[in-house]
Amino acid sequence: MNTVTASQVLLYQPLYEQIKRMLTQSLIDGEWKAGEMIPSEMELAGRFQVSQGTVRKAIDELVSENILMRRQGKGTYVMTHNEEMMKLRFLRLTGEDGQKGVPQNQLLSCIRTKASAKVAKKLNLKTGAAVIEIKRVLVIGGRPLILDHIIVPSSEFSGLSAKQIDDYKGALYRMYEQEYGIRMIGAHEEIKAVAAEAETAEALDLAEGAPVLQIERVAYTYGDRPLEWRLGLCHTDQYHYHNELE
Repeated sequence: MNTVTASQVLLYQPLYEQIKRMLTQSLIDGEWKAGEMIPSEMELAGRFQVSQGTVRKAIDELVSENILMRRQGKGTYVMTHNEEMMKLRFLRLTGEDGQKGVPQNQLLSCIRTKASAKVAKKLNLKTGAAVIEIKRVLVIGGRPLILDHIIVPSSEFSGLSAKQIDDYKGALYRMYEQEYGIRMIGAHEEIKAVAAEAETAEALDLAEGAPVLQIERVAYTYGDRPLEWRLGLCHTDQYHYHNELE
């Protein structure tokens, strides 16, 4: 029986897909940081010995995935969480008026602990690996709406502490990017309705057993590498979860 090697598989990929993969590898290697301009299409075409059209198609794909962005008359840049369009990208709770409120973060705890078997599997870690566990409440319009339980690998976020989170004040994904050079580019989510347990009810000012929306998320950086597990418990009496399918 004939087998196909990885190098042969790459040969069967469209050329623009191969260029896209090489551009992504350059991002993984840190050649271009978040917010920095990448070389022009002409320069990249010379570097990879392909046509500008092939480079353009690869860049188009990365732009559509919010990994790169074009600025009219200036060039192509690495997308950053500082961009207005990215600030609330991962916040899906939307008011009945269609608007997203800007959340205020209330930190409950930030501790070092060991990964459970479930979380370790989600983050491609060994069970018992060192992790940092964060709990916080997101308040929108003066109301506590989301209880967040967040776990990240200690190896990637060395030094992350309650004081650092409190001092930063902004969104965690922006802090990951600015302080650790880690940019979250996407996430996988699983959603279901559950009854609020005692901790959730107290944090969100609800009756125990009240219905809440549970969103389990694994966020990943370049190369589909998972670096954050998050369990959000959301009070949705005046909000709904909004998503756009393409």
